[in-house]
Amino acid sequence: MSEKAYPVSVKVDAILFDLDGTLVDSTPAVEAGWKQFGKENGVSPELILATSHGRRVYDTLLEHTPHLANDADVERLETTICRDFGSLAVEIPGAKKALADLDFIHQVAASENGKKRKWGIVTSGTYLLASSWLSQFGIPIPEIFVTAERVKSGKPDPEGYLLGRTLLNADSKEGKDVIVFEDAPAGIRAGKAAGATVIGITSTHSKEAVEEAGADYVIADLTYVKVGSISDDGSFVIEILKEVDF
Repeated sequence: MSEKAYPVSVKVDAILFDLDGTLVDSTPAVEAGWKQFGKENGVSPELILATSHGRRVYDTLLEHTPHLANDADVERLETTICRDFGSLAVEIPGAKKALADLDFIHQVAASENGKKRKWGIVTSGTYLLASSWLSQFGIPIPEIFVTAERVKSGKPDPEGYLLGRTLLNADSKEGKDVIVFEDAPAGIRAGKAAGATVIGITSTHSKEAVEEAGADYVIADLTYVKVGSISDDGSFVIEILKEVDF
């Protein structure tokens, strides 16, 4: 990928955020849960962790312990992660401010011309796990909240992001521009396959891995992003302030 000059302004009609590693860094908690699960079920934790990030728990169970790939065991594992390891999770810097800024400009727009909120979350976590992380960090559950139960195929399949686009009335066939914020290669590939511009965050993977997956821009966290004002047509500008320093 060629180097880009920063800052960069990108016009956008809607934004879709991944959750884990993008808004909330639950990686230490999730990894601790998977390590415990692997030891209890005779599967190498390292083998699980090599393929689990950014994917649905169900898909990881199906790969490594197919006899446990069912709703009850998914819920049991995710409950354990939140209950026993939730204290290890932290907010991605800038996440709450970015969401608050987006809500503010759209509240203003809604009062003026009825414009609806233009952001949502597409996560590989179930509603139980994802809503628990949002609650822990005081982030309201958005109107557009695509969780693992709402798709047949998880990331890197684009189904979740395509659904998010539709729910935001921002389908690519209508000429709408969507930005996806992602940290995991599987999610980055899903965003690109859904026709979005992807901003990769290096919270869980290296810059090289994020670029290799196809991210259009690379930042360290959401403090590197500034939300602009909304236009009469409902579009707005996202300013990418700086590339990751290395």
